[in-house]
This record gives sequence, C-alpha cells and structure tokens, in this order.
Amino acid sequence: MPEDARGRLVSDPFEYRVTKDRKVLVSRGGRLVVTVSGAAAERLATGIEAAEAAGDATAVQHLLARATGNYRRGNEKRATR
Repeated sequence: MPEDARGRLVSDPFEYRVTKDRKVLVSRGGRLVVTVSGAAAERLATGIEAAEAAGDATAVQHLLARATGNYRRGNEKRATR
C-alpha cells in the first residue's frame, strides 16, 4: 500500500484500542479522535488484526486514517475561487 504523500502516518501515527465490547477507540497524539462501534467497528477490528498478522504496519495506519474520515483518496475536486 503506498505511503501518504506528506509522511504524516509515519511521523504522527494513529493509535487504537479495542474495548471488551468491540468498540475501536482511535487516537492520535494522545487525544481521542473517533470511537467506532457496531458493524463498522467489527470490520475495522478484523482488518487491523489481519494487517497486524501480516506484519503490515502501513496498512494498519491507512485503516485507522480511513476510520477517522479525514483521509484523502486523491479523487476530490479542488475548490477554485
């Protein structure tokens, strides 16, 4: 999986914690960014576990970035003023 263009996922990585009730708490810089619950949390936790089993830390960071909703895919139109 390609690295982000600015290298932010390496210099300031996301952290996560899966709770007993399978909620995923995503934080960055020691601050909680988002809490994912329900079916989305189950999919995220499964994806993270698979990526960690494969030893792919970059994939874990990309999954967490997508879960926050602040992840540019490169296909957004830029606003022109």
